[in-house]
Amino acid sequence: METMKLEIVTPVGEIFNGEVKSATFPGVEGEFGVLPEHASLVSLLEAGVIEIEKVDGSKESIVIDSGYVKVDENKTLVVVEGAVPIIGETESEIAKAIKEAKELVQKASNSDFAIANVEAKVETAAKTRF
Repeated sequence: METMKLEIVTPVGEIFNGEVKSATFPGVEGEFGVLPEHASLVSLLEAGVIEIEKVDGSKESIVIDSGYVKVDENKTLVVVEGAVPIIGETESEIAKAIKEAKELVQKASNSDFAIANVEAKVETAAKTRF
């Protein structure tokens, strides 16, 4: 099975670092997916959700504000100002992450559509965890 290394960093540190099957990014010109051995590219990212499919088949969602992604054949590097992983062991931890994610996107985007889109994706990601 082909995998690629995905690294997501912010000014305060690393948010994600690991091997993944695929990832979907909120590009400024629309959402796009990346698989192992993808052609090299650099793209600006807008406020939205990075959806990750891990090697074990599980999924993870990370809400970001703005930044960029640099894709090489076997490594993808994401550099963003802020990021909130939608993770937690309890519903209250998930609820706290959702609240932080919504606040991050509302600060980063003045588009009601972008905010509603992120909220819908976050709610869906949270429901799949419980």
